[in-house]
Amino acid sequence: MEQKNVMTGFAIAVVDRGFVYVGNCEHDGEWCTVKDAKNIRIWGTKNGLGELALNGPTGETKLDAVGIVRVPKHALISLIETEAGKWI
Repeated sequence: MEQKNVMTGFAIAVVDRGFVYVGNCEHDGEWCTVKDAKNIRIWGTKNGLGELALNGPTGETKLDAVGIVRVPKHALISLIETEAGKWI
């Protein structure tokens, strides 16, 4: 049985076609699963996703709860680590 290296942590997942999610990410090499996911519909930043990753959402950020999102590896563009406490 093949073992997979699983990466986990709270992150912003940038996905093909312009979708951006934030939540508890688990990436096993084939799929990225984002649990307790929120779609970042409007960033509300002056300095892009990096600002959200460092500081959490702004007063202008619009988030929509979506539950669990599974993204195939070919559609995952990047994972940006962030602190969960900044998103509560």
